[in-house]
Amino acid sequence: MNEKNYFISSEMVKQFILFVAIGGVGTAGQYLTLIALVEMNILTSVPASVIGFIIGALVNYALNYRYTFNSKKSHKEAMSKFFAVAFFGAIANTSLMYVGVIMLKMYYLVSQLIATCIVLLWNFTANKLWTFRD
Repeated sequence: MNEKNYFISSEMVKQFILFVAIGGVGTAGQYLTLIALVEMNILTSVPASVIGFIIGALVNYALNYRYTFNSKKSHKEAMSKFFAVAFFGAIANTSLMYVGVIMLKMYYLVSQLIATCIVLLWNFTANKLWTFRD
């Protein structure tokens, strides 16, 4: 049977693993920014998370364009789609942080970890099926 007939192919699993690994680099940038801004009393956790998310998205675009999806699309097309996906991811991240930290009184890093896991699934799926689709 042709591998493309499967809903989840071995190629998709490999891409997801690479996406997660590369996402770890972007997430490290996000978390370092978040922690630095909060612990240095520059911003509260929700806006600091937004800034960290943007930094992580920039790192993730560059690495995923080149390595995960090996895209041949122009940066104009791919970047605009990537950041549209990231925009909705940022809204979800911010909403989840607000609910976790403000409404549920969770520790900000626990809330961020939950938000990261949920947004990761959204980002991979949308980028695979739309942003970098051939």
